[in-house]
Amino acid sequence: MHVWAIANQKGGVGKTTTTLCLARGLAQAGHRVLLVDLDPHASLTRAFGVPASPPPSGTHDLFTGSGATLASLARRTELPGLQLVAAQPALATLERRGSTQPGLGLALGRALHGAHSSYDHVLLDCPPTLGLLMVNALAAADRLVVPTQTDPLALHGVADMLRTAAMVERSRRRPLPQHVLPTLFDRRTRAGVQSLAQLHEQYADRAWPGAVPMDTRLRDAHALAREGEVGGRGYEAYGRALKWLLAQGDAAQRRAA
Repeated sequence: MHVWAIANQKGGVGKTTTTLCLARGLAQAGHRVLLVDLDPHASLTRAFGVPASPPPSGTHDLFTGSGATLASLARRTELPGLQLVAAQPALATLERRGSTQPGLGLALGRALHGAHSSYDHVLLDCPPTLGLLMVNALAAADRLVVPTQTDPLALHGVADMLRTAAMVERSRRRPLPQHVLPTLFDRRTRAGVQSLAQLHEQYADRAWPGAVPMDTRLRDAHALAREGEVGGRGYEAYGRALKWLLAQGDAAQRRAA
């Protein structure tokens, strides 16, 4: 089972769209995929039409000591091979509980360990803030995927995210491969072109050589979460990015062998 954390400490970079498109591509390729929504705003959960009221069972239950498992919390979606563990607003309360309730920092890792034989890929959609939930994801993940806009301010967010990943990597004492995925690229703007070039130069060993272009069709998250044809330049670019990510994983396995 491969666990990918999709994370960036900066919001508005296409994180949930990236999670959806990568998961959809994996499922269409025949993989058993589980999406875990760790963001209290629950954008990924809403994309699949899960109502906010009454609050659904979901990721918060992994942190309550109730004994809930990922298998018991996972719900089917319209997409064959793709399941979802929904987010709840109560996730926002975990930060203040973390200082008084030991063991919360490893709760997600324990839950994933118990689901090892049920899925081929688990994608963790992280909140855009550094805290207990993101640390849980980074501690449990096999790989980190950092979506980022191609603009000057977003480049600072990438640097912050990679510093956080390096810190978690040292504390967990095992590698956390990191991959940067340029998104929302607008080739019509000088800032976009220059930022993409800087991103590829600065993170040549970690950045996908391409970029996901601006595409209004990617704004409809509900369409991405439903069965049916999805087209457009943006979704096609995510398909190429997925192939690159899988190839990076294969190469890492060969080096380890």
